[in-house]
Amino acid sequence: MATTLPITKRGAEMLREELHHLKTVERPGVINAIAEARAQGDLSENADYDAAKDRQGFIEGRIQEIEGKLSVAQIIDPSALDAGGKVVFGATVELEEESTGEAVKYQIVGEDEADLKKGLINVSSPIARALIGKEEGDVAVVQAPGGEKRYEIVAVSYR
Repeated sequence: MATTLPITKRGAEMLREELHHLKTVERPGVINAIAEARAQGDLSENADYDAAKDRQGFIEGRIQEIEGKLSVAQIIDPSALDAGGKVVFGATVELEEESTGEAVKYQIVGEDEADLKKGLINVSSPIARALIGKEEGDVAVVQAPGGEKRYEIVAVSYR
């Protein structure tokens, strides 16, 4: 039995948009490139043909990967969550690093959506695992490469 893949509503939409682009723009483009390369004659030493075939393989593989992910996606709308203030998938968490007082804000998302620069952290990352199940006022302890970091949970929101 296939397991489900948690993903936010926004993340699922990003995957659908990429899938649409691959099927409507990239796939037809690479098919044309292959046809043009074939028209040049001898395929045994045709770099354009080889490159287009490689690109086609990548595109088809990515289409299959996205379709597979969407088929097992458990789409979660953070604004519809009622987790009683607990940190769960999709929650946005405001933290304060205990030793430095540095404030950070993260949303816990699926692996395809994770982007640290945008404050989107993978649900399976060490910090997300340390936060899940905790609530405002709790302290999460994270084993970081530079040693242990302690974060106080300042606020938890679902949006």
